[in-house]
This record gives sequence, C-alpha cells and structure tokens, in this order.
Amino acid sequence: MRFMIIIKASADSEAGVMPSQELLTAMGNYNEELVKAGIMLAGEGLHPSSKGARVRFSGEQRSVIDGPFIETRELIAGFWLWKVKSREEAIEWVKRCPNPMPGTEAEIEIRQVFEAEDFGAEFTPELREQEERVWEQAKKN
Repeated sequence: MRFMIIIKASADSEAGVMPSQELLTAMGNYNEELVKAGIMLAGEGLHPSSKGARVRFSGEQRSVIDGPFIETRELIAGFWLWKVKSREEAIEWVKRCPNPMPGTEAEIEIRQVFEAEDFGAEFTPELREQEERVWEQAKKN
C-alpha cells in the first residue's frame, strides 16, 4: 500500500522561514531511517504558497489565482510518498517523525494512494496499458 504523508504548513513555513540546522539534521536522519526500512519512495519540502498558483475550473472556464493563500491550516509544506503494509504502519512511522514545525503545533496527514485495482472495471485493460506507457516514459524523463 502506498500512502501520501502530508506535512501541513504553519505561519512560519508560509512566511518562508527556513528550518534550522538542527531540524534539517533530524529530518535527514529520519529520512535515512525510512530509506533503510524500504519505505520512502519520494519526499520533498515545498516553497510557501506565495510562490504558487491555483487554477480554478468552472465548466469550460479556467482562472488562475496567484498565492499566497489565506487558510494556512489547509496548505501543504511538504510530503513523503511511502510504501508500507498498512495505515497503522504509516501512523507508527509518522509518530516517530521529528516535529516538522518546532515551537508550534504541527499536523501531518496520512492519505492512501489509489492503486489500479481500486478503480474496478472502469479501469479497462486499455487504460491500464496507457498508464503503464505513461509511467515508463516518465521514468525515462
């Protein structure tokens, strides 16, 4: 099972406050543990929403909204993509994580990633082949 581990933003992360050397060291050690355990597939920190944009869809219309975005608690400061045996295992690993926002309350969200078999009959053999081709090309890029 794959899970997206979402690190929620804080006022500091949205203000562009960079992590301390102490936190970078702790997170580096934690990431190393995840890799050695064969769990971590990807993981990155994100720039503040002030450097981002959103595209809003309304029927056929598209509109661009430049950051920053107001609701900090709804924003993402970083993520991991993990492969674990269960939601419970993901929870146990998150509980071992250094506080990503020292000096304040922090929240990390855990969300399961859809797998091909989750889509049922609608995900036809042709669509599965297409997805495989796309991911093979993406790996080459």
